[in-house]
Amino acid sequence: MNAVVLLMLLMHPNYHSLLSYCTSTAVFFLFVAKGGATRTVMALDSLPSRVVLLYDEWLKLADPRTEDWPLMASPIAQTLIVIAYIYFVTTLGPRLMENRKPFDLKNTMVVYNFSIVGFSIYMIYEYLMSGWANGYSYGCDLVDYSSNPLAVRMAWTCWLYYFSKFIEMLDTIFFVLRKKTSQVTFLHVFHHSIMPFTWWFGVKFSAGGMGTFHAMLNCCVHVLMYSYYAVCAMGPAYQKYLWWKKYMTTIQLVQFVMVTVHIGQFIFMKDCPYKFPVLLYIVGLYGLIFLVLFLNFWYHAYTKGKRLPKVAQKSKALQNGNGVHHSNGVAKEATNGIFYGTTNKVANGFHHGNGIHNKEK
Repeated sequence: MNAVVLLMLLMHPNYHSLLSYCTSTAVFFLFVAKGGATRTVMALDSLPSRVVLLYDEWLKLADPRTEDWPLMASPIAQTLIVIAYIYFVTTLGPRLMENRKPFDLKNTMVVYNFSIVGFSIYMIYEYLMSGWANGYSYGCDLVDYSSNPLAVRMAWTCWLYYFSKFIEMLDTIFFVLRKKTSQVTFLHVFHHSIMPFTWWFGVKFSAGGMGTFHAMLNCCVHVLMYSYYAVCAMGPAYQKYLWWKKYMTTIQLVQFVMVTVHIGQFIFMKDCPYKFPVLLYIVGLYGLIFLVLFLNFWYHAYTKGKRLPKVAQKSKALQNGNGVHHSNGVAKEATNGIFYGTTNKVANGFHHGNGIHNKEK
């Protein structure tokens, strides 16, 4: 709740006055507290009404075009979905599966992964046609809040991307149903939980402009990632078609470099009146953080050789004068396998989408 209120304040164009108002309110509470418990209770009783007023003031800044779209009236509906998702994948699901055999979801996952590929291709096309290949400069591209068909098309594409974040929650649900609960890590669940919230604000207040470049780029990466997952789910006979997997980490490093550079240019622009710049800073920070995580992964995976093939690892160990070879185990039958950091369960692992998922062979 505190984070939401803070973001509301930062997104307000007159946030300096609002911060002053909140500060004076806090001082008032302290003053009242010194005067006695009765006046303190009275002041606290007025707090909900003040929050409601702030919330109403904040919603006046929202994009009216998206108000009646599914899930966009308020953040309550998506909050309930996210809570249900977290509860199922961390508590209810593992409890229900405890004494059951894992579900065989091979065919389901093939269809699911190829569906994500198709959906991602469609969103790439819509992003290009509504701006990125049709008028955007890749510089200071502002949000068009008009009812122009092209502007509305861009806003709707942003909503589609937002909605796709709920579909991708199935990644985790499949883990639970297949009893791969070791892959349901904190970072994985946090990523799938926070993305809908981040994009709700984006669609609600800034559906378009330069803040959507990373979404289009991420859709391109998803086409490759979910294609890999789909082919993996089809079985060992299709592994020969996955020769390009060794390039995936490089592709994702390039992705985050491009996102960071594109958003970073906003800092040096002297005249770019983007209405809600805080959203650009969030995107930039997100890209920078995962760029660092990817570089760390690259270092441990390839420079230190922790995820090299066994032959290469053995050769590297002998070159270092170490007669003992510690090879990394490869977990089997874990399509859409997701791990983090430098876990020793993954050989030739690579990261997925926004930098959260590592892939098992």
